[in-house]
Amino acid sequence: MRCIFCAFILLLCGCSNTWHGVKEDSKDAYEWSKEKVNQGASWVEQKTSK
Repeated sequence: MRCIFCAFILLLCGCSNTWHGVKEDSKDAYEWSKEKVNQGASWVEQKTSK
């Protein structure tokens, strides 16, 4: 029983680090996407305002 409890605690610690990485990667992807959409909108605005 003690061995199973220790394995469960180690699993939770490992998943915690992985979840932190997933959140960070998702945030970076969101920022990158937002920047690309804004660049595209600016390009369209420049092309249509002439």
